[in-house]
Formats: sequence, structure tokens, C-alpha cells
Amino acid sequence: MGTAYTPGLTISADTVIRKVRRLPLKGQVLVQVGDSVNPDTVIARTELPGPVTTVRVAERLGVEPRELTKYLLKQVGEKVQASEVLAERKSFFGLFTSRVTSPITGTIDFISEATGNIGIRHLPTPVEVTAYLRGLVVEVLPEEGAIVATRGVFVQGIFGLSGERHGQIALLADSPDEVVPDTKVSDEHKGKVLIAGALAHWRLMEAVKQVGAVALVTGGVLDTDIKKLLGYDIGVAITGHEPLPFTLIVTEGFGEIAMAKRTFELLASQEGKEASVNGATQIRAGVIRPEVVVPKDGALTLEELEERKESEFAAGELNIGTPIRLIRAPYFGALGRVVALPPEPQEIETETKTRVLEAELVTGERVIVPRANVEIFPHE
Repeated sequence: MGTAYTPGLTISADTVIRKVRRLPLKGQVLVQVGDSVNPDTVIARTELPGPVTTVRVAERLGVEPRELTKYLLKQVGEKVQASEVLAERKSFFGLFTSRVTSPITGTIDFISEATGNIGIRHLPTPVEVTAYLRGLVVEVLPEEGAIVATRGVFVQGIFGLSGERHGQIALLADSPDEVVPDTKVSDEHKGKVLIAGALAHWRLMEAVKQVGAVALVTGGVLDTDIKKLLGYDIGVAITGHEPLPFTLIVTEGFGEIAMAKRTFELLASQEGKEASVNGATQIRAGVIRPEVVVPKDGALTLEELEERKESEFAAGELNIGTPIRLIRAPYFGALGRVVALPPEPQEIETETKTRVLEAELVTGERVIVPRANVEIFPHE
């Protein structure tokens, strides 16, 4: 057969977006099905157990491990404050006293008569999961979290940095091919999701960071500027945890590449509306794409979301003429169209056999690449 299925970037003016909001371990869910939520609404919370600090109590008292219990002032399960006495030994008829204090505040986790050590578990770290989107809770995951759904504009990018944020959309570029100067960024953009054009250069990203914008969406970016921004080289396999004060979303690829007209016009039409953004990217197994979500105005109902459920991210079909984007080096970010779909697996540079396709890039160059290295993208 000459067809195959591959995930594509979703760019939609009206679709249903569902997000699983899950705790890293079991805890308390704070919402119910049908609840209206905002991006900052806490969906669930739990506590991560702290690490254990070991104190060599018997050794420091100068006693045998099996004798330790005679000198203990604390037992397993009891709370202890930093500098509080754990064990005490008096000698020479009480004239001399040796004490061992706790180096941290926590809870006694274990007392070992074999080693004479005491383990103190640090205080737990509270963890909360927020809704991320303005929408409705459509399913509760007992002791884990919930699924939040909304309906509205959904735009995926090809690459991003940093994690979840939200703010009003503000337009920086006048056209999708504009290279926006940093002088266009001002104090009025604090807390905003900024839409640029063909290239987010170093000076623009610095201006965005300084003014306190929450996100920058752009057509292209230079890898050298990414390194300069972060202070280190970064791969494109997994991102989302970078220590940046704003989220970066690249819609087209690396280099000076105009944002697709359809994408730019869709985002521009949402100016002034609240958007949720996430720069997390994973292009290997379990693909994750950076995204911009703009919920529709007005109240939603569970019935409305259920009716539109079939609109959720469907896979596309590869055919001759299908517009695609390449997602692996050396053509990462390049756009083109399928011109041939050989049915039989072929040997590639890694000496493995896989199904491939032939694509004609927008530059006119023809390349043969594995089908797993492309995604369907309805560019202009």
C-alpha cells in the first residue's frame, strides 16, 4: 500500500482539547466532574516524601549499637526539630553528658540496633497540580487527578522551551515574515503571550525576558541564540524544564522562517484573549508538541464537549501530495510535499530497513527519509 499514518501538527480554529492532569503519586483530588476551572485552579494535591538523613548516634555517643536504646530520647515516628536532642549519655556519676542532636527538622524514620544509626526523614514537599486550561472537569481520576477539557483554538509548534504558563495574547509582528525588532517590546507586554513573525533573535528574547512576558511564539529561531539564552547546548529530544522566565514556542523550525500564514492569522485573531501555553517538546516515542490553547468565549457544557469529542487530535494519512514537515536532522523543520511512497522497506544510513518516502522540499530539493521522520502539516 502507498499510505501510512503519522501524527501531524494540529492547527485548528475550533477543536476540543483534553488534558490529563495527574499527580506524581497518589493524593487528594479537589474537583468533581462538571466543575468549571481556570488555569490556576488546583485540581489535586499530595506530598512527596522527603529524603532520609542518617545520623551515627551510637558512634558519636561512644557506645555499642545494641546499647543505643538506653540513651534514646526519641522513638520511630516521632517528630524532631533541628538541633533537638536525639540521644543523651551521662558518665562519671552525671558529671559529663554527651548529646547527639538532629541536624534537620523531620520525623524519625528508623533506629538500627545493628549499626547504631538513626534515620530522619525530611519534611514532605507539597505538590499541587493545576488545571492549566480554562474549561470543565470531564473525568476524575481517583486519588490521581482529573481530565480537563475545553473548546477553542489549538496551535502546535515544532519546538519549544520551558513549561506551562498563561496570559493574554499580544501581537508583535505585523506580518508572518517580519523579523520583529526588540524595540517593539515594552512594559505593556508584561504577563503577555507575544506573537512574533519569522525569527526570534537573541535581542528580542532578551527584551521579552526583561519585560516579564510569559511566552514568545515565533516562526523560527537560531540554535546559536538558544545556546546563548540558556548558557548551554540543548538537544531537541526532550524539553520543557528549562530555567527560563518565559516559554518559547517555535512553529516552523530553526533559522529565519516565516510563520505559516494560516498559523499567524489564527493567532492574530485571538489578540487580547487568554491563552495557555506549554513549551514541552518530545520528538521520540510518545510525541509531545509545544502548544498554544485559546479557550472560546462563554460558558461550556459537558454535552457540548462530548459532541465535539471526535474533533480531538486525529492522525493524518500520507498520500502523494500530502504537505509534510521533517522532524529529524539534517532536514529538521523543512517543509515539503510527498512525491513518492515506496511500498517496500528500504535500507537507510543506519543500515536498518524501514518504510520511507520521497519528499520535494519547498527549496526544490528531493530527499528520501524514513516515514517516522515526518509529520503531516497543512502549511500554506
